[in-house]
Amino acid sequence: MSRFINPAKIGLLALIELYLNKTVPTASIVDVLSFVTSHLIDSDSLTSSPDPESRWKRAEKTVSLVISIADFERVLAPHTAASGIPGRSLWYAFLDRLWKIDSLDALHDFFINSSDLLVKTKDQLRRDAELGIPPPDPDAVLLARNSPFGAFVRRCQLEFTRLRFSDVSELWKDFIKYRQTTAVYYRKKTPSFQRLSFDYVLASEHGWEETVTSVAYGDMLRDDPNSTLPVSTDDIEKLLEFQIDQMQKYGTRIPLEIQHQFHDLLNDSFMVPSLSHYLSYLDAWRAGDYSTSFDYLHRYFDYTMQNKDRSFYQYALMNLAVLQADFGCYKEAIAAMLETVSTARENRDMTCLNFALNWLFHFGRAHPEVTKELESNSMLGTGKESLAYLRSRAKETGMWILWSSALMSEAKTGLSNGESVATAIEHLVRSSQILIERNMKSMVGSQLSINIALWDRLGIAYLSSTTCEVFIRCHARHSTIDDELKVTSRQASMLALKGRYDEGLELLENLDANSLRTWKPSQYWYKFRGIIKLRRDIHRNNLDGAELLLSQLLQSKNEDLEPDLDVITDTLHVDCLIRRGKLDEAFAKVERMVSELRDENKDVALRVRLLLLKAELLSQCGRPQKGFTIAVRAANVAWRARLLPYLWPAIGAIANILSSLGEFEPAIQLLNAVLPRSLECENSAMTAKLYSYLGDANMGMAGKMPPKSNKRREFMTKALEAIEKSFNHYSSIEDINKQCEMMAKKATIMKVSGDNVLANDAAAAYLAIRRDAAAQARP
Repeated sequence: MSRFINPAKIGLLALIELYLNKTVPTASIVDVLSFVTSHLIDSDSLTSSPDPESRWKRAEKTVSLVISIADFERVLAPHTAASGIPGRSLWYAFLDRLWKIDSLDALHDFFINSSDLLVKTKDQLRRDAELGIPPPDPDAVLLARNSPFGAFVRRCQLEFTRLRFSDVSELWKDFIKYRQTTAVYYRKKTPSFQRLSFDYVLASEHGWEETVTSVAYGDMLRDDPNSTLPVSTDDIEKLLEFQIDQMQKYGTRIPLEIQHQFHDLLNDSFMVPSLSHYLSYLDAWRAGDYSTSFDYLHRYFDYTMQNKDRSFYQYALMNLAVLQADFGCYKEAIAAMLETVSTARENRDMTCLNFALNWLFHFGRAHPEVTKELESNSMLGTGKESLAYLRSRAKETGMWILWSSALMSEAKTGLSNGESVATAIEHLVRSSQILIERNMKSMVGSQLSINIALWDRLGIAYLSSTTCEVFIRCHARHSTIDDELKVTSRQASMLALKGRYDEGLELLENLDANSLRTWKPSQYWYKFRGIIKLRRDIHRNNLDGAELLLSQLLQSKNEDLEPDLDVITDTLHVDCLIRRGKLDEAFAKVERMVSELRDENKDVALRVRLLLLKAELLSQCGRPQKGFTIAVRAANVAWRARLLPYLWPAIGAIANILSSLGEFEPAIQLLNAVLPRSLECENSAMTAKLYSYLGDANMGMAGKMPPKSNKRREFMTKALEAIEKSFNHYSSIEDINKQCEMMAKKATIMKVSGDNVLANDAAAAYLAIRRDAAAQARP
């Protein structure tokens, strides 16, 4: 195997020669040059395709060109040659040029004469004039020596002259095999072509041709299953770099077909580049194979240390820390990353140092229980100090990704701590400016994820869903699978909150199958699908199915690296316990969650959610007044942090408590004030509950009015209207129990109003809902 030259590159060189000799017609120039350029110049045009599968087309094309000449045929066969025999295709002209290289000597001449394709230097022109050689034809098309094609021609010449005779012989044999598949076609078009015309030495008629052929070439021209592929070291290294770049850029694994093709090429290579160990490490890591990834990581950096210097040691430690953290070995990860910081300081590697500090900050936010001792010893400092340091250092050293990431982290930290929303938006705008100015497309996913969370917290669900749609349509192609999966999951969650469970599940199902071969995204995807199904089963009163899903989700809770999934699962678990009537267990679970949250000092939104759960439990127990302080505290915190999706339920809980105390009028005023804003959140369960509270309050006011008075009838009409709206919202999310509860309230109102026919209809509807639910639950 040579370093650079292989039969495919000889084909590209011959095609360039045809172009310069004006054999390519004007109409075909763009197609031919695009084909050649795609194999000579690295371009991101293929990787920006909206289809994730087409990101790997470049690797597929490289492998396909190396193993077969068919790619040349696909490009050249549709075009007609501009010179030569009229009517001949460009494919024939290309083959004619290749088959004219009919000996090892002709191969040498081919590379020597390729210098004629280049513009001559002044020294060469002066030397030619001294020797009496005429200058090139002024109408001839020649390549500039610094152009991409010119650089390729010069490198081919240089690499060919470096080859030993044995390597040149192997290249000649590989070239014969590479073009041999076209022999039948060329023989039809060229009558003088014979079976042994591939080597003009064998085409003579002396009687010893067969003997010489068997000695020189053996069974090479027959299909040998053990034959190797004509691949060069340059092809292997380019494929390695491309695959590693794709895996690091998008967080996905290599498609199986490309993986198998690459392994075939690597097996035919007598030298295995050390970078292949790093590729194997990335693939094993993405596949969730801890021991294999650990082994390949050590192999790669052991090789690097032996052949280079210790300047790469900090990167080995950094990779090790990230690997340990991904597989849940948090203490080992912290130790490795702290050593990375020390080594990077010693080597004055500011890029590695800043990345390590950034990683430590985010790890501390995700796992505060692990970094608690470090923070107390002032090794990391507080979160704000760390971010301020990272931001200033990134700005000084021109690390735009880190600078933008630090600004986004400041915005996220501010929102999480319930600080100023305006300050968070300022950080996001500054981060967005850096992303746009520096064209950092891969960071847009993280930026828009925080924007989505911001609109969610402000209770503007429409803007949140629009931002999700903008990301999926415009930016998903440039982002990692983690960003795409989380935004898609957020979309699916919003659909589930509206009762459109099937649409949410379909969104998740439509994600790229190859991307979901990666371990962490695959786990997240399975769990989020389980959560949507769990929510649907709970609402449909299929508690047996819900408990089965809960058992699967809860047993892997300790393995979850995403805290949002933990909270959603725990909240749905409490809801399931409430529906089972196990209020003591539900209350105990909420108390445990509150204590854990207090110790870890997590997002203020989670604390408000748990306070609302606690108030809801007390209401379910028939003691809503005991939750008054809790509801007021939740409303206070939600208002200060501008957590509007939690503020409206908190106001609703306060209104419910006021209704239980007989203060119906202020309860109605509160509910009428918050209901229009709650509709903006597009959360059907929350809006239905508020309408239910409004119906109760209006019914309470009706009870205070004189019998058969207009006021009494007016409040009962308002109560009936609110109950019907609540029923409609509960129907949209298929909440059977709540539908029955609202229908029972409706029947009661009708009976109190004296309309027994409508009361009986409501009672019949109640029974029909129960009957349909039982039929659906039946296997």
